[in-house]
Amino acid sequence: MEQEKPGFTIPDPAEFVRNMVKVAERSQRLMQKFVNRQINRQAEPPKLGDPSRARAIAPAFLDLTKHMLANSNYILEAQSKIWPAYLQLLQGTIRRLLGEEAPPTVTPDRNDKRFRAPEWTESIAFDFIKQSYLLTSNWLMQTVTGVDGMEQANARKVAFYTKQFVDAISPSNFVLTNPEILRATLTSNGENLLLGLEHLLEDLERGEGKLSIRMTDMEAFEVGRNIAITPGKVIFRNPLIELIQYTPTTETVYQRPLLIFPPWINKFYILDLTEEKSFIKWAVAQGYTVFVVSWANPDAELANKTFESYLLEGVYAALDAVELATGESEVNAIGYCIGGTLLTAALAHMAARKDTRIKCATFFAAQADFSEAGELKVFIDEEQINALGEKMDQAGGLLESSEMSNTFNMLRSNDLIWSFVVNNYLMGRQPAPFDLLYWNSDQTNMPKEMHLFYLRECYLKNNLAKGEMVLAGEKLDLGKITIPVFLQSSLDDHIAPYRSVYKSTKLLSGPVQFLIAGSGHIAGVINPPSANKYNYWKNESLPDDVEEWRKGATEYPGSWWPNWHIWHAAQSGAKVPARIPGSGKLPVLEDAPGSYVRVKGR
Repeated sequence: MEQEKPGFTIPDPAEFVRNMVKVAERSQRLMQKFVNRQINRQAEPPKLGDPSRARAIAPAFLDLTKHMLANSNYILEAQSKIWPAYLQLLQGTIRRLLGEEAPPTVTPDRNDKRFRAPEWTESIAFDFIKQSYLLTSNWLMQTVTGVDGMEQANARKVAFYTKQFVDAISPSNFVLTNPEILRATLTSNGENLLLGLEHLLEDLERGEGKLSIRMTDMEAFEVGRNIAITPGKVIFRNPLIELIQYTPTTETVYQRPLLIFPPWINKFYILDLTEEKSFIKWAVAQGYTVFVVSWANPDAELANKTFESYLLEGVYAALDAVELATGESEVNAIGYCIGGTLLTAALAHMAARKDTRIKCATFFAAQADFSEAGELKVFIDEEQINALGEKMDQAGGLLESSEMSNTFNMLRSNDLIWSFVVNNYLMGRQPAPFDLLYWNSDQTNMPKEMHLFYLRECYLKNNLAKGEMVLAGEKLDLGKITIPVFLQSSLDDHIAPYRSVYKSTKLLSGPVQFLIAGSGHIAGVINPPSANKYNYWKNESLPDDVEEWRKGATEYPGSWWPNWHIWHAAQSGAKVPARIPGSGKLPVLEDAPGSYVRVKGR
């Protein structure tokens, strides 16, 4: 008969009991200490839920129930699909108990990291728990997403929040049903749980009553010391932006400067994460005069900024500053994510005013048509936008950085929430240093009017694509954008899906290059040639359907950056002597990465 693997035993039962009593006592003291601190600062108790989100979810599940009940056979048919699988699992488990081989009834997805410990397969008990969970969760997702007749928005919400539920109840998230946690608890006499409680209270303390899960060692990184370290100077500043000009590393540079507009939802240094991963450093090495906008992290004084402010005080102000710094009126531009959406709007605005300063544009994971936008659409309808507006009013006209961070983390809850719950609170470990997760935790606030305009005009109404957005006195027509454009997308991007990015090929009137990179929203963009990772696809033709494009695309190994450089160099003019920051009409204000990037959100 097959035997269970050893290890789930208590080395010293008496010592274990004594330590568990100590754990309980110390836990009580830690909890009391935390509560006292909360009372002393007159803080609100930790919030366990968002009532506005619950109100937004309820109608979707009522719609689900209505359509399920309308089909009397649906539930019976759904149940008939799950019981044979359970029976097969039970038979396979009995065979293993009798010492026979039995193939698994269900296996985790190859990208599922929760069940990689060998005990999940080698132990009959934990293998049964794992497979029972997978059968149930898969069946539940198939059942709620297979109901016909639901409104699309409701179906999207039901699928998303059901996935949140099945992720939360995974056996990997509990002490007694996760073999790694159980082993750590028994062998350490429960010390892992005590350390985990200390970590939990520290995170609640740091979040001032709200749980702020630490994803990395926050002391391991410092902006300007070991991240965001490409040499450069801040040569312009207004209340909304600092403009950084990077120090050249080549004797000559292309005549047209390169101006980058990163997203303001996060800090710009995702493009300058480390020396090895820095797009900015790499672009400088290719001979470009690189400028990057570093957006202010808004406080109460900037709470009244609008989307129009980001156009005028961001895009136009940066263009004016680049001309003063270099003497060049013609530039090339890059827009990343929401920075790319703003750049698209700016190009249409400039076309309406016959402003031709931007000669070509590159878009990293940026959407203009939001009809098939990513998973964020689950949070966007009029009721949720109104509730968000009320929340921002209570926060002084700002969307606090923690709110957006929580939203993005929910999109990948297993990787960005539950894995850290297990590691930090149940295993009692410190999170490992990871530069990307440090950046991910360094979120920014957003002004109310700007953010609501973006959500309503783009996600809710899709007015930018429809030609109905009005900005700074101009009605924006994307068909008037005739400059060369390079569109980068990523195969597994859940925020700006390649299907959505591709729609811009049908909105713009100039020559367009479209590319799909391997990986997702961040790794698909930040993929330096030296890493020799992933791949990308290109196709010179642009059929109406992106899947037709994919069928005719050629796959290439490694980074797409060199391919972009070939295209972009042809748009960048002749070579001229390298430009030193401060040598133009704008003096150096301070060293890169500047001051705005160091301001923390709340």
